[in-house]
Amino acid sequence: MVELRTYAFLDSLQPQFASFIATVAKGFLPVAGEAALYLEVAPGMEINALTDVAIKATGVMPGMMIVERAFGLLEIHGKSQGDVRHAGRAILDSLDITADQRYSPRTVTQQVIRHVDDYHTQLINRTRHGQMILGGQTLYILETEPAGWAALAANEAEKAAEINIVEVRTFGAYGRVYLAGEEADVVEGAAAASRALENIPGRTDWRE
Repeated sequence: MVELRTYAFLDSLQPQFASFIATVAKGFLPVAGEAALYLEVAPGMEINALTDVAIKATGVMPGMMIVERAFGLLEIHGKSQGDVRHAGRAILDSLDITADQRYSPRTVTQQVIRHVDDYHTQLINRTRHGQMILGGQTLYILETEPAGWAALAANEAEKAAEINIVEVRTFGAYGRVYLAGEEADVVEGAAAASRALENIPGRTDWRE
Protein backbone atom coordinates (compact mmCIF):
# COMPACT_ATOMS: atom_id res chain seq x y z
CA MET A 1 0.00 0.00 0.00
CA VAL A 2 1.28 3.46 -0.95
CA GLU A 3 1.27 6.07 1.82
CA LEU A 4 0.77 9.68 0.76
CA ARG A 5 3.14 11.64 2.98
CA THR A 6 3.04 15.07 1.34
CA TYR A 7 0.61 16.58 -1.15
CA ALA A 8 1.40 20.30 -1.23
CA PHE A 9 0.04 22.58 -3.95
CA LEU A 10 1.91 25.89 -4.44
CA ASP A 11 -0.28 28.35 -6.33
CA SER A 12 2.53 30.68 -7.41
CA LEU A 13 6.25 30.03 -7.05
CA GLN A 14 7.99 33.07 -5.63
CA PRO A 15 11.11 34.39 -7.39
CA GLN A 16 13.67 33.24 -4.83
CA PHE A 17 12.12 29.86 -4.24
CA ALA A 18 11.76 29.18 -7.97
CA SER A 19 15.42 30.10 -8.41
CA PHE A 20 16.36 27.94 -5.44
CA ILE A 21 14.66 24.92 -7.04
CA ALA A 22 16.72 25.59 -10.16
CA THR A 23 19.94 25.26 -8.14
CA VAL A 24 19.08 21.83 -6.71
CA ALA A 25 16.76 20.22 -9.26
CA LYS A 26 18.04 17.97 -12.04
CA GLY A 27 14.91 17.95 -14.16
CA PHE A 28 13.06 20.69 -16.04
CA LEU A 29 13.40 23.94 -14.12
CA PRO A 30 10.52 26.21 -13.06
CA VAL A 31 10.29 29.98 -13.20
CA ALA A 32 8.59 32.46 -10.90
CA GLY A 33 4.81 32.59 -11.10
CA GLU A 34 4.31 28.99 -12.11
CA ALA A 35 2.21 26.62 -9.99
CA ALA A 36 3.83 23.56 -8.46
CA LEU A 37 2.96 20.38 -6.63
CA TYR A 38 5.17 18.53 -4.17
CA LEU A 39 4.28 14.88 -3.71
CA GLU A 40 6.00 12.53 -1.27
CA VAL A 41 5.17 8.86 -0.89
CA ALA A 42 6.31 5.66 0.76
CA PRO A 43 7.70 3.31 -0.40
CA GLY A 44 10.07 5.47 -2.40
CA MET A 45 10.17 3.43 -5.60
CA GLU A 46 6.47 4.16 -6.24
CA ILE A 47 7.39 7.71 -7.23
CA ASN A 48 8.53 6.41 -10.63
CA ALA A 49 5.07 5.14 -11.58
CA LEU A 50 3.41 8.29 -10.22
CA THR A 51 5.73 10.52 -12.24
CA ASP A 52 4.63 8.63 -15.35
CA VAL A 53 0.98 9.24 -14.47
CA ALA A 54 1.50 12.97 -13.86
CA ILE A 55 3.41 13.88 -17.00
CA LYS A 56 1.10 11.86 -19.25
CA ALA A 57 -2.00 13.52 -17.76
CA THR A 58 -1.20 17.12 -18.72
CA GLY A 59 1.60 19.35 -19.94
CA VAL A 60 3.27 19.69 -16.54
CA MET A 61 7.03 19.48 -16.23
CA PRO A 62 8.89 17.38 -13.65
CA GLY A 63 11.56 19.34 -11.81
CA MET A 64 12.61 16.85 -9.16
CA MET A 65 12.24 13.11 -8.79
CA ILE A 66 14.11 11.71 -5.82
CA VAL A 67 14.02 8.07 -4.78
CA GLU A 68 15.36 7.33 -1.32
CA ARG A 69 15.49 4.10 0.62
CA ALA A 70 12.20 4.85 2.38
CA PHE A 71 10.53 7.80 0.61
CA GLY A 72 10.09 9.19 -2.88
CA LEU A 73 9.59 12.86 -3.81
CA LEU A 74 8.20 14.40 -7.00
CA GLU A 75 8.01 18.09 -7.87
CA ILE A 76 5.98 19.08 -10.93
CA HIS A 77 5.17 22.56 -12.20
CA GLY A 78 3.47 24.41 -15.02
CA LYS A 79 2.18 27.78 -16.13
CA SER A 80 -1.43 26.68 -15.59
CA GLN A 81 -2.69 26.00 -12.07
CA GLY A 82 -5.39 23.88 -13.68
CA ASP A 83 -2.84 21.62 -15.37
CA VAL A 84 -0.92 21.11 -12.15
CA ARG A 85 -4.08 20.38 -10.20
CA HIS A 86 -5.24 17.97 -12.90
CA ALA A 87 -1.93 16.10 -12.80
CA GLY A 88 -2.28 15.85 -9.04
CA ARG A 89 -5.80 14.46 -9.33
CA ALA A 90 -4.56 11.89 -11.84
CA ILE A 91 -2.00 10.72 -9.31
CA LEU A 92 -4.60 10.52 -6.55
CA ASP A 93 -6.99 8.63 -8.82
CA SER A 94 -4.28 6.13 -9.71
CA LEU A 95 -3.79 5.49 -5.98
CA ASP A 96 -7.56 5.48 -5.32
CA ILE A 97 -7.18 8.00 -2.51
CA THR A 98 -8.00 11.67 -1.82
CA ALA A 99 -5.70 14.54 -0.88
CA ASP A 100 -7.07 14.46 2.67
CA GLN A 101 -5.41 11.06 3.12
CA ARG A 102 -2.00 12.73 3.07
CA TYR A 103 -0.05 13.16 6.29
CA SER A 104 -0.70 16.53 7.88
CA PRO A 105 2.55 18.38 8.63
CA ARG A 106 4.14 18.40 12.05
CA THR A 107 6.55 21.13 13.09
CA VAL A 108 9.49 19.40 14.75
CA THR A 109 11.55 22.46 15.69
CA GLN A 110 11.57 26.24 15.15
CA GLN A 111 14.46 28.52 16.05
CA VAL A 112 15.08 32.24 15.64
CA ILE A 113 18.73 33.21 16.16
CA ARG A 114 19.40 36.94 16.26
CA HIS A 115 22.62 38.74 15.31
CA VAL A 116 24.32 35.64 13.95
CA ASP A 117 28.09 35.60 14.43
CA ASP A 118 30.39 35.81 11.38
CA TYR A 119 31.93 32.43 12.07
CA HIS A 120 28.49 30.84 12.38
CA THR A 121 27.48 32.28 9.01
CA GLN A 122 30.57 30.74 7.41
CA LEU A 123 29.48 27.27 8.51
CA ILE A 124 25.98 27.80 7.12
CA ASN A 125 27.12 29.34 3.83
CA ARG A 126 29.47 26.45 3.04
CA THR A 127 26.52 24.04 2.74
CA ARG A 128 23.72 26.30 1.45
CA HIS A 129 22.28 26.33 -2.07
CA GLY A 130 20.42 29.65 -1.88
CA GLN A 131 21.28 33.14 -0.67
CA MET A 132 24.14 33.75 1.75
CA ILE A 133 23.52 34.76 5.34
CA LEU A 134 25.67 37.66 6.54
CA GLY A 135 27.05 38.38 9.97
CA GLY A 136 24.64 40.34 12.14
CA GLN A 137 21.53 39.09 10.37
CA THR A 138 18.75 37.04 11.95
CA LEU A 139 18.36 33.35 11.11
CA TYR A 140 15.17 31.29 11.22
CA ILE A 141 15.26 27.50 11.05
CA LEU A 142 12.16 25.37 10.62
CA GLU A 143 12.15 21.58 10.70
CA THR A 144 9.04 19.75 9.57
CA GLU A 145 7.81 16.22 9.07
CA PRO A 146 7.10 14.92 6.43
CA ALA A 147 9.88 16.66 4.57
CA GLY A 148 7.97 17.80 1.48
CA TRP A 149 5.97 20.36 3.43
CA ALA A 150 9.11 22.50 3.72
CA ALA A 151 8.45 23.70 0.17
CA LEU A 152 5.09 25.22 1.09
CA ALA A 153 6.57 26.85 4.19
CA ALA A 154 9.42 28.47 2.28
CA ASN A 155 7.23 29.74 -0.55
CA GLU A 156 4.68 31.27 1.82
CA ALA A 157 7.43 32.92 3.87
CA GLU A 158 8.74 34.63 0.75
CA LYS A 159 5.26 35.87 -0.10
CA ALA A 160 4.96 37.53 3.29
CA ALA A 161 8.31 39.18 3.95
CA GLU A 162 11.58 40.48 2.50
CA ILE A 163 13.62 37.45 3.54
CA ASN A 164 16.47 35.55 1.96
CA ILE A 165 16.03 31.84 1.32
CA VAL A 166 19.29 30.24 2.41
CA GLU A 167 18.40 26.54 2.21
CA VAL A 168 15.34 24.34 1.77
CA ARG A 169 15.47 20.55 2.16
CA THR A 170 12.30 18.88 0.89
CA PHE A 171 13.23 15.20 1.08
CA GLY A 172 14.47 12.74 3.67
CA ALA A 173 13.24 12.06 7.18
CA TYR A 174 12.73 15.77 7.93
CA GLY A 175 12.30 18.90 5.85
CA ARG A 176 14.27 22.02 6.73
CA VAL A 177 13.95 25.70 5.88
CA TYR A 178 16.66 28.30 6.58
CA LEU A 179 15.65 31.96 6.18
CA ALA A 180 17.79 35.04 6.87
CA GLY A 181 17.58 38.82 6.85
CA GLU A 182 16.68 41.73 9.07
CA GLU A 183 15.06 40.68 12.33
CA ALA A 184 11.59 42.13 11.69
CA ASP A 185 11.43 40.58 8.22
CA VAL A 186 12.58 37.18 9.41
CA VAL A 187 10.08 37.16 12.27
CA GLU A 188 7.31 38.01 9.81
CA GLY A 189 8.44 35.34 7.37
CA ALA A 190 8.72 32.78 10.15
CA ALA A 191 5.16 33.48 11.22
CA ALA A 192 3.93 33.00 7.64
CA ALA A 193 5.84 29.72 7.30
CA SER A 194 4.35 28.46 10.54
CA ARG A 195 0.82 29.50 9.55
CA ALA A 196 1.17 27.72 6.22
CA LEU A 197 1.57 24.40 8.02
CA GLU A 198 -1.30 24.87 10.46
CA ASN A 199 -4.71 23.24 10.02
CA ILE A 200 -3.85 21.40 6.80
CA PRO A 201 -6.34 18.54 6.54
CA GLY A 202 -4.78 15.13 6.62
CA ARG A 203 -3.96 12.09 8.67
CA THR A 204 -2.48 12.54 12.12
CA ASP A 205 -2.50 8.90 13.22
CA TRP A 206 0.95 8.35 11.69
CA ARG A 207 2.46 10.40 14.53
CA GLU A 208 1.41 7.93 17.19
